[in-house]
Amino acid sequence: MQDPHDHLPLKPADLHTLLALAGGPLHGYGIMKEVERESRGEVRLEIGSLYRQLARLLHEGLLETGEGDGRRRYYSLSRFGRKVLRAEARRLADLVDRVRVRKLLPGADA
Repeated sequence: MQDPHDHLPLKPADLHTLLALAGGPLHGYGIMKEVERESRGEVRLEIGSLYRQLARLLHEGLLETGEGDGRRRYYSLSRFGRKVLRAEARRLADLVDRVRVRKLLPGADA
C-alpha cells in the first residue's frame, strides 16, 4: 500500500483540485469553477492543463471517475486521495502553527 506522505507536499494546483473534490464529484468545468470560487479568484486552472492534471491524478490513484451524463466525465477523490489530502492538511496546519509561534502572521505581535 502506498504511503500518503510520499505525495507531499502537493503541488498548489493539485491541492486546490483535491480540495474542490472533497465536497463531492465534479466534472472538469465544475472543478475549474469551484477552485476559482474557493480561492476567491486567486487560482485559475486552464482547461488544457486541467485535463492533463486530472489524467495524472487518476494515474497516481488520487482520483477515480464515476458515471457521467454522457457529455461529461465526473471525478471524485479515491480513498487514497482522501488520505493524501488529509496528510497534506496536517502538514500545512503544522506549518501554520510554526508561523504563528514566530509571530509572522498579520496581527501577531512583531
